[in-house]
Amino acid sequence: MTPMSGSKSRTGRAAPPPGQAPLPAPNAAALLRRNAADPAIAGRPAVRFEDRVWTHGEYVAQSFRWANLFLDRLPPDRPPHVAVLLDNVPEYLFAFGGAALAGAAIVGLNHTRRGEHLLRDVEHTHCGLVITEPRHHELLAPIADRLPPVLEVGESLDGALGACATTDPGLEPAVDTIWALIFTSGTSDAPKAVVCSQRRLLVTGNRMGMIMDIGPDDVGYVCMPLFHSNAVQVGWAPSLVYGASVGLARKFSASRWLGDVRHYGATYFNYTGKPLGYLLAQPEGPDDADNPLRVAFGNEGSPQVVDEFARRFGVEVIDAYGATEGGVAVNRDAEERAGALGRVGAGVKVVDEDGNEKPRAHFDASGRLDNAEECVGEIVNTAGVGPFEGYYNNPEATEKTTRFGWYWSGDLGYLDEDGYLYFAGRNADWIRVDGENFPAGPIEDALRHHPGVVLSAVYGVPDEQAGDQVMASLVLRDGTGFDPAQFAAWVDALADVGPKWRPRYVRILRDPPTTGTNKIVKRTLIHQKWRADRVSGDAIYVRGRGEDSYRPFTATDETALHAAFVSAGRDRFWDL
Repeated sequence: MTPMSGSKSRTGRAAPPPGQAPLPAPNAAALLRRNAADPAIAGRPAVRFEDRVWTHGEYVAQSFRWANLFLDRLPPDRPPHVAVLLDNVPEYLFAFGGAALAGAAIVGLNHTRRGEHLLRDVEHTHCGLVITEPRHHELLAPIADRLPPVLEVGESLDGALGACATTDPGLEPAVDTIWALIFTSGTSDAPKAVVCSQRRLLVTGNRMGMIMDIGPDDVGYVCMPLFHSNAVQVGWAPSLVYGASVGLARKFSASRWLGDVRHYGATYFNYTGKPLGYLLAQPEGPDDADNPLRVAFGNEGSPQVVDEFARRFGVEVIDAYGATEGGVAVNRDAEERAGALGRVGAGVKVVDEDGNEKPRAHFDASGRLDNAEECVGEIVNTAGVGPFEGYYNNPEATEKTTRFGWYWSGDLGYLDEDGYLYFAGRNADWIRVDGENFPAGPIEDALRHHPGVVLSAVYGVPDEQAGDQVMASLVLRDGTGFDPAQFAAWVDALADVGPKWRPRYVRILRDPPTTGTNKIVKRTLIHQKWRADRVSGDAIYVRGRGEDSYRPFTATDETALHAAFVSAGRDRFWDL
């Protein structure tokens, strides 16, 4: 966390631990009605998009119509779940408002999912209606005959809304009614839908407002995708609780970011992954700090990037540890310690697969971790599961995440002797690129269909700035060579593998590490990464952003990559 002094800073209110912030209204429907009825809030902006503005009163009026749409169109024989495949447009937030009033749930569909994987997400969450827009038509076209009814922004949606009543449906959903199902990834081949009740989103919105000191005059800039928890819980929810507003961007653009911030008068900004690094890569201007931002909140920013972003744009950056599920609290106000997420309470531990606590981390004289293989394990909260409400339609995953009555984060880490927690990567079966989570399994399945591949293992390796990059280790058929250009073209043509799923690195395994049942040990591969001193002479290939082919990963490449890790303050990931 890098606090900035100056005219844009305010003293934030003390934030309670996750799940312990007050409930700001009896339910989300009551909160919307309050915002529309309170003269101090109703006429204030709620949603801004390009040059259009909706006040809180107008937003709630839109929400009434959407609530009646859902009540009219959702089938009575299945849960009231609405799949939404949209960019960050006002209709996304109108859908959330309508769901709050109708007691329905919004299921955000990930634009990077394709074909059968996208269909599986709709079916797994029992959606009875799909809301989309013309620009995503091609994603739905291959599965259109198996989808529930689809309404598209434009003529079909306008016609459906026009036939709906404009009055409040008058329902009072229970505060524990599911309001959102937000997909994250787990250790199976398919993403898991995290249950977010009205209580969860209202409490989190209140808590985030306390952390960022949000008031009615504040404006959030939401350019992270609204199918992701960061945008919903950090970007939008506080504006609803505190009667503030948000400005929407269809998607993140480094070149448009500063102009949008100034256009909307944005005072807070949410991020996850590498956006801060992308923004710093833009040409620096002498007036970059001449902007209205006070605070940015997110995660996975490297220390140097966070510090430089705070300096350049004159903003307080709160880079925190968190996940869609919640469950692990870290004290960010403790003494700053290089590389540490913060200090944890007695309930947070690092354990092996059986729940046995791992040894504490030891560092050499230069501060380098020297017992990674002993001290790294899964981060758990033995005091309980926190705000986690389970995975929808997946009792096995819920049980695994809450076994022993603990919360198992799925993240790897280690603790030093003073109780400071360090993040060490993701579980081997899921990957996080540019703030988006996805499972390794579908990529592995796709790569196994290559005519020259016998076996594939896909996993995340650390990115030099934030999160992961995708790495694939391949066992080739006898007598088959690796053609870098052909393999790249073949991967690009895979309908079920989106751009962020495509491997950045490829390793050709000659002697894969395996268990007694011949399963590849991914944790060993993750430890070895692309390092020449660990891969036993296996050929490594890399494909840079915008490149059409893979190419050999050379000693020069490795030296430059190591320097980038050092420059970003992530050198410890090199040795994990």
